[in-house]
Amino acid sequence: MLVDVEANSGKAKAKRGWPWWAEAALVGAVGVLSVQEAYIGAGGTLRTPAAALVAASSLALPLRGRWPWWVAACSVVTAAAFGTVWPLLVVLFHLAQRGRGGVGALCAAAALAGSLVIQPAASLWTTRTYGPLLLPAVVLLLGLWAGSRRRLVVSLDEQVQHLRVERELRAEQARLGERTRIAAEMHDVLAHRLTVLALHTGALQGRAEELPEPVVERVGMLRRTSTEALADLREVLGALRATDADEVRATGARPEDLPALLDEARGARQRVEAVISGEATAVSTSHRLAIHRVVQEALTNARKHAPGALVEVAVSYGPPKSTVVVRNRPGTSSGSAPVASGFGLIGLTERVNALGGRLEFGPSGAGGWRVTAEIPVGAGPSHADSSHAGAA
Repeated sequence: MLVDVEANSGKAKAKRGWPWWAEAALVGAVGVLSVQEAYIGAGGTLRTPAAALVAASSLALPLRGRWPWWVAACSVVTAAAFGTVWPLLVVLFHLAQRGRGGVGALCAAAALAGSLVIQPAASLWTTRTYGPLLLPAVVLLLGLWAGSRRRLVVSLDEQVQHLRVERELRAEQARLGERTRIAAEMHDVLAHRLTVLALHTGALQGRAEELPEPVVERVGMLRRTSTEALADLREVLGALRATDADEVRATGARPEDLPALLDEARGARQRVEAVISGEATAVSTSHRLAIHRVVQEALTNARKHAPGALVEVAVSYGPPKSTVVVRNRPGTSSGSAPVASGFGLIGLTERVNALGGRLEFGPSGAGGWRVTAEIPVGAGPSHADSSHAGAA
């Protein structure tokens, strides 16, 4: 909405054209020159109908945007009857600038023809070295050039606004897509945990005769609550699951997924040096997923934008916080430039921020690139695992 308002304001400025002080200066200058011509033509007196009509024609110039035909007719009559060409030149420039060069040429021809019929000795046909047609022709050409430039500026401004809107929409789509992916992964992980809880409570219910009655009641409540929670979870988040071959999976939830990712990158002939410290099982599943996604995106970007470069990966699991630092050095130039969207990092920022962390990325100097993330332990939606979580 804000972009639309800015675009409309830019169009309005382009349509207004002159600022008020420039318009006032133009009308004043044209009025003085026109009245001076009428004064000389009247024999040195201002008390003539010609001076009054010429002044009125000059004062009507600010209305050429609202009523262009009336102002054009007034300037044509003034030029034809009294030989005062200054208001006509302003009108010709205005018409040509607005894309009405043909109408301006007709006005100029009407003024010259009228001057020839009404008073052949008027100044429009007075002998000049450049001829009577050169001045209106030059003004028309200048108006056409100014109009083309104005339309070009407006068109470029609209293109910039459209590109800005498109980029904002694509960034928002990337954020929403990452939220959907997080929700789908949480569906896999939480559904697995609730299923395990329901299975264990069901096993305890099978041995109800060996347990005290209060314990049996609590186990039944846990069984019922876990089953209802699993159904509610599938109902709320199930629609976010992909239904095609690219179904979303919680890849990265297990502690061994990150080393597997690094081995996969090395298998693709990417130079990777990694240092992993801390216990991955000491942090939550969503925590591990975020770290996995950061390393995965950084390796992918390094492979696309710096092929052949050494990538240094340092991961430290908390508490009190986990840190990820991925650096790559300048790579060799490839034959074709990669298609870069830049929205993967936007999605990562959304994921890390959702866990209360912070993601930073940018040049590291000497042509390299650096991605760092800090995620506090215990800020995620789930607690530390005691067992490996998998897809439901």
